[in-house]
Amino acid sequence: MTLTATTIVFDLDGTLVDTAPDLVASLNHTIAIKNLAPVGYEDLTHLVGQGARVMIARAFALRGSPLADDEIPALLDRFIAHYAAGMPGLSRPYPGLVEALDRLRDAGHLLAVCTNKMEGLARPLIETLGLTRYFTAITGGDTFAVRKPDAAHLTGTIELAGGVAHNALMIGDSINDILAARNAGIPSIAVPFGYSDVAVETLGASTVISHFDELTPELVERLTTRA
Repeated sequence: MTLTATTIVFDLDGTLVDTAPDLVASLNHTIAIKNLAPVGYEDLTHLVGQGARVMIARAFALRGSPLADDEIPALLDRFIAHYAAGMPGLSRPYPGLVEALDRLRDAGHLLAVCTNKMEGLARPLIETLGLTRYFTAITGGDTFAVRKPDAAHLTGTIELAGGVAHNALMIGDSINDILAARNAGIPSIAVPFGYSDVAVETLGASTVISHFDELTPELVERLTTRA
């Protein structure tokens, strides 16, 4: 066991789990009620990151059909019902993830999830994939009054996990994850296999890993003990 337990916080969509097929399917189910052309994976990087409500609004805007605020609740309900009913669908953990979680947990670290996905969708997804046992805290975009990139979403997650912000690490695939870490004064790791609409090397993370095989206790220690 390591001498100091670090709280390692993961984003969910595009970081822990490749959810693209199911997000696209549920989004297309949602916008089909308005006879809009379906979106594809190539559109997803411009749509995700701020939760389902924003994703739906962005999809309508992408199709040149902006939504009024009072139209969103019914569409959100339609999305949630379709997405939840099919869970986990085709969504799968990224290669090497489970082995990395085992390594980090065995080294004594605390693990948590901080996602802008609604908590009520994040928790069952993680559960159906058999990953809940790894995490001491799971928070969503509606858990607190704020969400990433607000630092309070990340620091609140760390606190719920039983950790402290001065010994923590954020792992994510998008600017919201890296900004949340930066705003909280926490080091970060970016992964390039998610849904960022720009190269993750440009996001300003402390480091980039291309595969979870690279996520080791030694890397965690190096990042969290830098002056």
